[in-house]
Amino acid sequence: MAIQLRPEEKEIWRIVQSIIQLVQGRQNSIGDVTLDIGATFTVVSFVNCSLDCRVFLQEQTATAVAAQARVPAVDIAQGSFTIRHNVAGAGATFSFLCIGG
Repeated sequence: MAIQLRPEEKEIWRIVQSIIQLVQGRQNSIGDVTLDIGATFTVVSFVNCSLDCRVFLQEQTATAVAAQARVPAVDIAQGSFTIRHNVAGAGATFSFLCIGG
């Protein structure tokens, strides 16, 4: 996870380290979620999500491959997003990237 700066940060070392981490590809826009069995949607709370973000899913388990999961743009909100899915078995785990906005 990248260093998180506050607007009032004055320590130059922390500011520089944060920029270096961004250049190296570190960011606070990823996570993991396991979908609920029998449900048709799962709401994911994610503080870095905003209305202008896009969410990309990557299957992490065999069950996730069969889950037919998607995140329509209309299901992206401030601080959360909703995954629409069809989960047949336990353990449908996805990694997500919530980026933009």
